[in-house]
This record gives sequence, C-alpha cells and structure tokens, in this order.
Amino acid sequence: MCGIVGYVGRQVAMPILIEGLKRLEYRGYDSAGIALIEQEGLIHEKTAGKVQILENLLTDKTFVGTLGIAHTRWATHGEPTDINAHPQMDSSGNIAVVHNGIIENYRSLRRVLESKGCRIVSETDTEILAHLISMCYEGNLTEAVRMAMSQVEGTYAIAVIDARRPDRIVAARNGAPLLIGNGDGENFVASDVAAILRHTNRVVYMEDKEIATITASEYAISTIAKEVINRKVEEIGWTLEMIEKAGHDHFMHKEIFEQPETLRNAIRGRLNYDEGTVRLNGLTDHLEDLSKIRRVIITACGTSYHAALIGEYMIEEYAGIPVEVEYASEFRYRNPIIDEGTMVLVISQSGETADTLAAMREAQRKGAKALGIVNVVGSTIARESDGGVYIHAGPEIGVASTKAFTSQIMVLALVTILLGRLRKISVNMGREMIEALRSVPEKIQTILDAEEQIKDIAEKHHRHTNFLYLGRGANFPVALEGALKLKEISYIHAEGYPAAEMKHGPIALIDEHMPVVVIATRDSIYDKIMSNIEQVKARGAHVIAIATEGDTEIAQHVNHVIYVPPIKQIFTPLLSVIPLQLLAYHIAVARGCDVDQPRNLAKSVTVE
Repeated sequence: MCGIVGYVGRQVAMPILIEGLKRLEYRGYDSAGIALIEQEGLIHEKTAGKVQILENLLTDKTFVGTLGIAHTRWATHGEPTDINAHPQMDSSGNIAVVHNGIIENYRSLRRVLESKGCRIVSETDTEILAHLISMCYEGNLTEAVRMAMSQVEGTYAIAVIDARRPDRIVAARNGAPLLIGNGDGENFVASDVAAILRHTNRVVYMEDKEIATITASEYAISTIAKEVINRKVEEIGWTLEMIEKAGHDHFMHKEIFEQPETLRNAIRGRLNYDEGTVRLNGLTDHLEDLSKIRRVIITACGTSYHAALIGEYMIEEYAGIPVEVEYASEFRYRNPIIDEGTMVLVISQSGETADTLAAMREAQRKGAKALGIVNVVGSTIARESDGGVYIHAGPEIGVASTKAFTSQIMVLALVTILLGRLRKISVNMGREMIEALRSVPEKIQTILDAEEQIKDIAEKHHRHTNFLYLGRGANFPVALEGALKLKEISYIHAEGYPAAEMKHGPIALIDEHMPVVVIATRDSIYDKIMSNIEQVKARGAHVIAIATEGDTEIAQHVNHVIYVPPIKQIFTPLLSVIPLQLLAYHIAVARGCDVDQPRNLAKSVTVE
C-alpha cells in the first residue's frame, strides 16, 4: 500500500531516493520521509503531505551519504502527521525502519516494550518494529531483524538501517511485496520496480519470511529460520518510458489511451484462428483438468471484481460451466465449499492484493486448483498460483484502474474460448469470437477519437453530486465499474445498478438533479433497457446513453448519446466501458480533483 525504496552504492543516495519516491507516490501520498547515513551519523527528515514537500525541506541541505532508505505512506495506524510518517526510529536514534503492511500484534508488543522502559511517541505499528529491533541488537543488524521479526504477527515489507553498520540495508518480507535491485557496484531495495527502473532492470523478488542483507557489492537472502536462499536475477521488460506521462496531463489519461495497444498485447501470439481456439502457455499443463471442471469460482477485489462478473457471463454462456464470483475479502473469512471439479480463478492487477492472495491460499488449502490472472510479472500470486495468464497491460500508475480492467476482460474472453472449445462451442464459433476480439483495439480507437464530445458532456454535469449507472446483462458490471470510477476520482456519489432492479428502490431518488448513465447497446434485451430509460425520464432524469453506432432511435429518448461500434454482444463491455472511463476522468478534471492520486486511495491494496 505504501512505497519503499532503499539505496547503497557509490552515488549520493538522497536524489536517488527522492526520485524513487516520486515514482512510488501512486502507492501512498499522505506523508513521506527519508533516512540517510551521513558523516555525522544517521539523519532523517519526514513530513505529512506529498513527496514534493519532503524534497522542498531537503533543498538547501548538503548530502554526501551513499546509503539510505525512504518511504511514502498510505496511513493504516495513525493519522498522516509528521510524527507518524516513516522512517520510524528507535530511542537511541541509531536504527531507522520503513514499513509497508500491518503488524497485527503490535498492541501486545507495545505493552512489552513500554514495560521495559521504551518511550513510544507515534501512533504507528512501525515504531514498535524499530524499538523491537533495537532491543534485539547485539552488534549484528541482520540477526537483530531476524529475532525481532520472529516475534511479529502480520504483514510486512521492511527496510532497516543502522548508524553503527553504515554499509548495509537489512530487508525483510512477509505478505507485502519487496524486491532487490541489482546494479553495478550498487544495490537497491524497493516495494515496486518503478522506483529503481532508471538505474537497473535486474531484480530479485523476495518471498515471505525472508531476510536480505544488502551492501553495495552483494546481497544475501535467507529465511527467518536461517535457511540460505539462492534465487536467480530476473530482467524486467518494462522501460522507463512506460512509466512516464508521455505528454498526457495525467497517468490515467495516458492509460485510457493506451488501451488499443494493451489489448493487442493481451491477445498477441495467443489466437489460433485455424482451430478456433487460443494458446495460453500458463494453462497448457492444465488442459486435462480444465476439460473436467464442473464449477468455477472467481475471486477478486474492486475493479478486478467487476471484470470477474463479466467473466461469469462469458464462461457460463460459451463454456456452459456454472460460475460464482466472490469478493476475496469475504471468501477468505467464511468456509467456502470447494469440492472436486472446482477451479478457482483469482484476478489482481498487482498480483499482491492481500485479500485476493489470502483467498487463493485458502482455496489451495482446500484442495482447489488456483489459477491467476495478473499483470505484474514475478508478483506473489504469479509465483504461488498453480498456473495462470498474464494480461500484459504494462505498468499502470493511475490509482483508478483502466487499461488493466479491459485487459482482464480480454484475458477472461480468451479463457472463455479455451474452455468453450474444450466443451461445447464449434470451430466456427471459436473463429467468430476470435475475429470479434481482433477488432476490439481499432474499435476502441474510434471511441477515443470522440473524446471531445465526452468532455463536453462532462463539463455539463460535473457539478452534480449524485449519479446512477444502469446496465443489463454483461453491461451491468460495466455500470458498476463506471460508478466506481466516478466515485474514486471525482468524489461524486455514484451507484451502479441492474437496470431492472432500479424499480426496487433507487427510482425513489431520481429527479432532475440526478443524471442517469444508461448502457443501452443494441442486443437481445435492447427493448427492455429502452423501457427502463422511459421510466427514469418520466421522473425528470437527465439521461446519458451509451449506444450502438447507427441507433438513431435512442437519441429521441435521451439527452446525450455516446456511440460505440457494434460488436458480438458478449464482448460489448470491452467497448462500453471506454466512454465511462473518459466521462469520469473529465468530470474529475472539471472539478479540480487530483486524478492520479485520489484522496484516501492507493494503487495496490496490500493490507486487509
């Protein structure tokens, strides 16, 4: 949820760390801090607010130290204040700790520390770690961290430095992402490769219950139980340019416009038109199992959950397999029935979402085959799942997911074709579906080309405080997603609803002050959705319709129409969501909101 970056090498550490924090700010931006080992010892600076405030505090100071750690925070324990910002220090001022995650037993640890005379000044669970490590310290920082973390319950990714050992960073991980960056005479530690990509694309991913000692020339990884780990260095395929704005005002805008290309990446090399099927290398070893499954459970959170709902419609219609979609946060805390023949599919952009990861592990404990759909190569879900598919969306920096959502839908469509061909659909049907998917990037581009019209609609509606989004069939989850995007970045209350259910309560809210966005593409239930439009219009609602090109009739019944190209009905969500992304974006911009860093949100939710 927060961002960690550390450096040890030959260069001055401070500018490297500040640059790394800026690239991690999408992971947390309510406070920031830095700790450096300088000639006079360990120094630190931290502040509430964004990284720029921290940088301003450091501007007139001179730094020569070549080792340090830094942090940008999304508050969990304690408000975002200067004193609660990381790094947190021990009482001696020798040890500094930055931490992502939640220490579940921090209250009991705090009582023990206070009984031994520790003076704890912040509200954070992280300060507890600094004192605990200090209490365990007997000259060996790695062993002190090992002893301390053996007493800790919860999730953590930490980086620790000690003024008495000015040549090393000690890092530890359990349940929160952490990696080591391998450079030439320098090494890094970070919670996300974006922080270090300017300097190296060679990384080593740490696993749960591991500790690493990192110096300028080497690193050593072992488990808390002291088992030595030898893990290969991986090369990251992302480039620095991929995490820049490339002339766009916001990352979200850039990522919306990247979707034609990211969807081409999602299908590239995977379509087998001759046989009307697809090749998914991460599922190749599971084809026999896939041909026998009797039930699919898809579990996810947030935007990924909405993609999962669309996957439910696709898989049930074309593969004939019953599908249940579960919030991962709920799935993990009940006793789900997972019998023989159940496949569990987990979806997460980051591959680190805490609840989704826990749900996957629960499914595996119960004997299910758990397959992942993730974006980040080397992420925990990618490593621990029994198989799966990468969506190849590239780095997504904007907190509100856009291109990852459509890439998840595209991969679910590929999984649908694979399962369908193993069971019930013909070669010709498979070919028809492949042709439809091939057309999606070009069709999305035509929607993006109409941005000015959508911007004009946003200008007319950005002062409203409530929106209702309606859809039916596979476009109902699109309504949910459209409402979520508006809530996330504009702070306008918005609800997504099945259009027919609108009569069972929400219709009482409709008046001339509530715009209603209706996804009304030409499909088998078009007449039904038109009836729903008439019902909200009769209550004075201002209606914005997403409709199929060539539908001139609908313009007579609504206030605004945004057209999308025709496509095979089940794949309509790939197109109908694009105007909703742009509408939310331009409404947020018109309201003066911070689109890429909306309040109270962070990109990767690595805590419960």
